[in-house]
Amino acid sequence: MRFMVIVKSTPETEQGVMPTTEELTAMGNYNEELVKAGVMLAGDGLYSSDKGARVRFDGTGATTVIDGPFTESKELIAGFWIWELPSLQDAVEWLKRAPFQEGEVEIRQVHGDEAFGDALTPELKAQEDRLREQITSQSQ
Repeated sequence: MRFMVIVKSTPETEQGVMPTTEELTAMGNYNEELVKAGVMLAGDGLYSSDKGARVRFDGTGATTVIDGPFTESKELIAGFWIWELPSLQDAVEWLKRAPFQEGEVEIRQVHGDEAFGDALTPELKAQEDRLREQITSQSQ
């Protein structure tokens, strides 16, 4: 199973406060453990919301662009990982070892093709597989 591990923003991350050398070292060591164990597929930090935008779709085809910053830092994301593990409990156990001092991190399972049921036709499945192959080849 794949999981997205979502690191929530704090007032400090929204102010653009970057980690210290010690914090970066601890997180780098933790990430190294994840990679060596075959758990981590991807991960990155995100800039504060003042460097972002939201696009709202209204159901009629019209869109509205809202430039950051956004006010509710607890609802924002400061970073993420994509992990592959057998279960949610395994993801929780790995996350408990993370070098965070405070804050909140959310774990969400990434669904696969099975979640779409009959709506995912063989043609759409083939397209999805082709796109995944292209993404993999582009990143090598």
